[in-house]
Amino acid sequence: MAITAVTNGSGKDLGDEGASGHVDAPELRYFVMSLFFIFGGITSLNDVIIPKLKELFTLSYTQAMLVQFCFFTAYAVIGVPAAMLVRKVGYMRGAAAGLVIMIGGCLAFIPASQTATYWLFLAAYFVLATGVVVVQVVANPLISLLGKPETASSRLTFAQGFNSLGTTIFPIVGSVLILGSLAKVSAKDLSGPALDAYRRAESAAIVHGYLGIAVALALVAVAVWLFRNRLPAERHPDSKGFAGFDLLRRPRFSYGALSIFLYVGAEVSIGSLIVSYLMQPHVLALPEQSAGKLIGLYWGGAMVGRFIGSAVLRVLNPGVVLTFNACLAIALIALSINTTGYVAGYALLAVGLMNSIMFPTIFTLACEKLGTRAADGSGIINVAICGGAIIPLATGGLADLAGGNLGMALLLPVACYAVIAGFGLFARRPAAG
Repeated sequence: MAITAVTNGSGKDLGDEGASGHVDAPELRYFVMSLFFIFGGITSLNDVIIPKLKELFTLSYTQAMLVQFCFFTAYAVIGVPAAMLVRKVGYMRGAAAGLVIMIGGCLAFIPASQTATYWLFLAAYFVLATGVVVVQVVANPLISLLGKPETASSRLTFAQGFNSLGTTIFPIVGSVLILGSLAKVSAKDLSGPALDAYRRAESAAIVHGYLGIAVALALVAVAVWLFRNRLPAERHPDSKGFAGFDLLRRPRFSYGALSIFLYVGAEVSIGSLIVSYLMQPHVLALPEQSAGKLIGLYWGGAMVGRFIGSAVLRVLNPGVVLTFNACLAIALIALSINTTGYVAGYALLAVGLMNSIMFPTIFTLACEKLGTRAADGSGIINVAICGGAIIPLATGGLADLAGGNLGMALLLPVACYAVIAGFGLFARRPAAG
């Protein structure tokens, strides 16, 4: 998933305006790369947690998807306040603040585990996601600022590669630490004190994982704070506030914003269901932990596809490539739900490869020739990421209505990709000036 940049009211990137020329601080680049890695990994780790909480609290698919709902709702709620915070305190202090909030979210899993209360887990996820949003608001313009302007694109591509690396590694490690940690018992077979004890013991594995993340975040936060004054020329002009929703009157942009909403929702929905899907007897019949490890293939495909796509998009029409990938995603889902065994399992995992170029391509096509309104467009796209909250919840509801038939539930992501394919055709020609 790409990250939108913080901009001021004039439409200029604050990373370009923050200092004269650029800041020669190569050591700061390593910290920013670690930010991309961490928040990418934390986001994909939800895919491991969802089946765990679903079993512990005997949840329906709809209830389990509340994890993604709480996480991605933060994009809609916190995006604009986060930008205002960064304008007020600056990049480095803003990044430190975001990291501290993320640490608070990690620590909030302790009372959630000790009380074995599902809504406390959801609250912890919202706090964690709040910090993620703040850090994401900082990351793109800051990586642009830390080096020569002519190499900014290269640095950003490299940084987003670390984001994809995080989304690949975290689920694999998380599945080992969190899934299948105790004896072969199930919450549905327990009640009363025994059930409470089981939930506390099993959720302790979740707490340990997030405590490890909290320690890593604390180290990065200290490093960022020590360098908080390394950008002395940073300037954030006063803004009159955000007033860009009139852009939705433009068909190309509004269609693009809708496509971002649907893309993030489809991507997150599939990732959230992969473990449960692969565990089904007619697919791979894997134990929970083994299925969790395969999530890395889904996100790893997106990482590989990003580098391949960057070369392909230089020679082929981006709109056509977007339509091609969306149609292939539909074909792979259709193949998966109409077959069994390895074909069904790996066809769904391969959808990650098709997802790779979608976010940046949709974003670029939607915002083409916005000129000084590019800042406003970026802000709306950031809000549209909350599709990761709505679509997975609806997908879970569809699975419940279908009696747990995940193949039927995957028809909603299919519909999302169909709309995205249409946008690719709609935007294949250059935007009007």
